[in-house]
Amino acid sequence: MGKVTVITSGKGGTGKSTVTAGLGAALVRRGGRVLLIDCDAGMRGIDLMLGVSGELVFDIADIINGNCSPASAIYPCKTLPELYILPAPQNVRDELSPSVMRQLTRVLKGYYDHILIDCPAGIGSGFETAVAPADRAVLVANAEPLSVRSCNKVRAKLQYCSVNDISLIINRFNERKFRRMDVYEDLDAVIDEAGARLLGVVPDDGTAASASQKGLPVEGRMKASFAFDRIAARLDGKDVPLLIE
Repeated sequence: MGKVTVITSGKGGTGKSTVTAGLGAALVRRGGRVLLIDCDAGMRGIDLMLGVSGELVFDIADIINGNCSPASAIYPCKTLPELYILPAPQNVRDELSPSVMRQLTRVLKGYYDHILIDCPAGIGSGFETAVAPADRAVLVANAEPLSVRSCNKVRAKLQYCSVNDISLIINRFNERKFRRMDVYEDLDAVIDEAGARLLGVVPDDGTAASASQKGLPVEGRMKASFAFDRIAARLDGKDVPLLIE
C-alpha cells in the first residue's frame, strides 16, 4: 500500500506545486510508481508542469460523479514513466469532501508506492479535503518571515486533523539573498520558527522553474533536481545528509 503525503503551505507563492512535481519525479527515479493528486480546485496547475494539460478530459470530480472510471481520469507523464497525475476540478464548487477524498485515496493507494497530494495554500475547506487521507505532511516555505510564520498555523491545523508526522522543505533558497535580508541569524532559526523538522533545502534554480513552466520534469543536472533526489531518499527513510547549496 502506498504512503500518502500531503504537500502544503500557509502562504501562496512558495513553489509548493513545483515541489510536489519535483519530489514526485525524484521518487520515480528511485524506482517508485507515483501518483500526484491535485487538490487545488479551480486553480489546478500540476497538469501544466507535467505537460499533460492538452490531454485532459476528466478530473477527480468526474470520478465521484460517475462520469468515468478512476483510470480514465489519471494521466501518465509522457517524459517520465511511472509518474501519474489526477487533476483537480476546474470549478471550486466541484471540490471533494474530506470523507469522499479519504475513500477514493484508500482505493488508489493500492496501485502506487507513493501518493503526493498538492494541497491548496492556507487552511480553508480545500485544505481539509487534501489532508483527510494523509499519512504525513510536508510543509513548504521560503526563508522569509511571512512564509515561515504561516507554517505554525498550518502545523497546528495538521495536528488538529490528526496528521502528526510533519516535516519542512525550505524552497527557493538563495544564500546571498538570505544574508542580505538579515532577518534570521541562520537556517536553524528558520526551522525553529516553522516548528517542523527539516526534510531538505531546495536551492533557487531558474532552470528548474523554466522547465516546470514548459511542462518538463525537474531532472538531469539541475541543482533543484539533486536536492529533490536527496529529499526523496530521506522521505523513503534513508539516512542522507542534508546539503545546502
